Amino acid sequence: MRVQNLGHGVGLRSQHYNRVLEAPTSIDWFEVISENFMIKGGRPLQVLDQVRRDYPVVLHGVSLSIGSSDPLDKRYLEALAKLIHRVEPAWVSDHLCWTGVGGHNAHDLLPLPYTEEALLHTVQRVIAVQDFLGRQIALENVSTYLSFAGSTLSEWEFLAELAERADCGILLDVNNIYVSAANHGFDAATYLAGIPRDRVWQIHLAGHTDHGSHLLDTHSRPVCDPVWSLYRRALQRFGSVASLVEWDEDIPAWEVLEAECERAKRECRDVFGNSGQVA
Repeated sequence: MRVQNLGHGVGLRSQHYNRVLEAPTSIDWFEVISENFMIKGGRPLQVLDQVRRDYPVVLHGVSLSIGSSDPLDKRYLEALAKLIHRVEPAWVSDHLCWTGVGGHNAHDLLPLPYTEEALLHTVQRVIAVQDFLGRQIALENVSTYLSFAGSTLSEWEFLAELAERADCGILLDVNNIYVSAANHGFDAATYLAGIPRDRVWQIHLAGHTDHGSHLLDTHSRPVCDPVWSLYRRALQRFGSVASLVEWDEDIPAWEVLEAECERAKRECRDVFGNSGQVA
């Protein structure tokens, strides 16, 4: 599946609902957290309907728990399918992680062991989800702070092989790559080189916090210069791909978020010029 390059977007958060609805913006598209709208009614769904009339929208989930050993949650998938029918998103994404086991939700995006056994398990679940929804999905690499001693594959080898075997897309978060590379000591450029070009549907950008001993993916500040540099390298490898700025804590005024998105547009123009090809 080839997806449309939607341009440059931001995550839609409730603090900006009124601003987005009251006047045009420079934003090309919005990404929304699926679970915030998997509800029966109320203002969030009304806002989403209004936004969808004016902009492309992508659904981005945090609770699919695609790597868990628990059975897939059919009620969750039914609610997601209902939201997809309502919104008609450009695509649907979630995270390559697990969020709970034994019916308990950790409310966090937990890393997988990168083994052939875990790969086979996750591939089967992605295929089952795609069959249930009747469409392909994209999975995002998460920031990690620990690794499994039993892993036999690198994270990028696992992600690339998963995308090929399950025939799904990749949402490549370059901030997460930067954070995990710093925490685990691998080369971010090697990560990018290991991802198949034709599987990347979207790129995420965000800020993180430096705690000295480790970097923490907080989405609480502007994108730092090294992540902007990694974004340019990603564009050079994957071409002009839909890109989005996430900001989920210490959410700034709309103008600040909009300016961060404008920065992403400038970085893209610096790479591709006016030709749409790498300059």
